[in-house]
Amino acid sequence: MRLGQFIKRLLGILAISLLLLLAWSCAYWVSTWFYEVIEYTPHEIVRLLVSSFLGFCLFGCCVFIITKNPWVRSRQEQFLHPIIHAMKMMAEGNFNIDLSYYRNQFRERDNHPYSQIIENINHMATKLGEMEELRQEFISNVSHEIQSPLTSIRGFAHALKNEDLSHEERKHYLEIIEKESNRLSKLSENLLKLTSLESEHLSLERKSYRLDHQLRRIILANEPQWLEKEINMDISLKNLLITADEALMDQVWINLIHNSIKFTPEGGTIVVEASEGDNQIFVKIKDTGIGMDEDTLMHVFERFYKADKSRNRNAGGNGLGLSIVKKIIDLHKGEIQVRSEVGKGTEIMVLLNQNSNKRG
Repeated sequence: MRLGQFIKRLLGILAISLLLLLAWSCAYWVSTWFYEVIEYTPHEIVRLLVSSFLGFCLFGCCVFIITKNPWVRSRQEQFLHPIIHAMKMMAEGNFNIDLSYYRNQFRERDNHPYSQIIENINHMATKLGEMEELRQEFISNVSHEIQSPLTSIRGFAHALKNEDLSHEERKHYLEIIEKESNRLSKLSENLLKLTSLESEHLSLERKSYRLDHQLRRIILANEPQWLEKEINMDISLKNLLITADEALMDQVWINLIHNSIKFTPEGGTIVVEASEGDNQIFVKIKDTGIGMDEDTLMHVFERFYKADKSRNRNAGGNGLGLSIVKKIIDLHKGEIQVRSEVGKGTEIMVLLNQNSNKRG
């Protein structure tokens, strides 16, 4: 504790003690004078109680008078006015406030109520400002994702009005419109899914099922895609029984396997392994695709983030798949790890922290 702060606290204690002393002294003399006037002296305990009550009343009156003093009120308003103004600004959506000047006046008194109020208001404004930036960025990203297919649909729909189009051209334009409509539908579906996953009322429908069967089913469902690119699928799945929300975990494996196929060149290899140990289930999906740099790895689970925007757009992605994956894994109290190197491929490891049993 600094010397100046100690002296201020000591003076405050002395002032309160002096005020109490004066209040009780006045109460004693007033009560004594009153007993002399009425020519009656009550028991000592009664006199003590009367003096104490009267002393508290006098002390309260003194405090009330001091707080109503214009100088005291001006000092209070001096510190309360900027706080009230800052709260009004936040209520209007302006979170760019700075109360550091007023906070510095209480720097030597960390436990002072005003210091704590100012500190928490600054912290609240910072966090609300960050949330507002995220909201604006989210709206901007959604608008961008919606605008792109709408522009294509509008353009090719207008082109279809040309009666001189050949059958092949007309069919090609209709296929593009259908593809862009599917993109819009997928974007809407994923946004609704993210909203549902982030709902506090969402409850997982856990049940026991064979994880290896689930992974094989999803790999086979994507067979046309990896066969078309002549990708070698190296599958090594142990017989694993897992307790989880099967429908949500379907989304995890569909997104991860689909991404591996999408970014693995023709003739590449995708490895899918599932094992268990130490009360954990490990699922590894490794490919020989284009890989990611360090900057991409830092943002890979962010909404709408695309390492290669042109590639993702051509493939029909909207940057929400891995966000959904991360949210589902978090809901299952699991962990997802990503390792990647540009030009050498990506390895994704999913760890589910729950008991699992082998079944023959």
